[in-house]
Amino acid sequence: MFKRRYLGVEIEKAIKQLKPFDSIYEKAGVNLMFTNNLVISELQGFFKGFDLTMKQYNILRILKGAGKPVSISFIKERLLDKNSDVSRVVDRMETKSIVKKTSCETDKRLVDVELSVKGEKLLKLISAEMNIMNSIFEGLTENEVKTLNSLLDKIRVNKI
Repeated sequence: MFKRRYLGVEIEKAIKQLKPFDSIYEKAGVNLMFTNNLVISELQGFFKGFDLTMKQYNILRILKGAGKPVSISFIKERLLDKNSDVSRVVDRMETKSIVKKTSCETDKRLVDVELSVKGEKLLKLISAEMNIMNSIFEGLTENEVKTLNSLLDKIRVNKI
């Protein structure tokens, strides 16, 4: 999973910090950014093995959850990365034949997007190998993961 050199290493050693953090809040912020970058790097490598980006995987999951053709704006509202050009990403996914685009029945100027059969098969294949997500948390107990989720939710809900 994570590069072995970071396992069991506190943030100061991981980033080779020479002097102490100014505060525990600064340490928490740097720790969160550093850990985020490690997790993102691992997930990008995992999805690359399926010729997908993380955004494309996120869109596949949104489409699966919707269970019916949906608009680009529906996808954008639910996307984890709000700063992406969904139309362009969906176009690349259509080129790979993992999604299908059709004219919207109620407004012919718009398009609806849905999973293709190939996209559904790809999601099943990824799900079968998705133990990478669990391995990110292998050093934590179930209660610690619940606490982590609660703390992350609390940060996001109260401050962002």
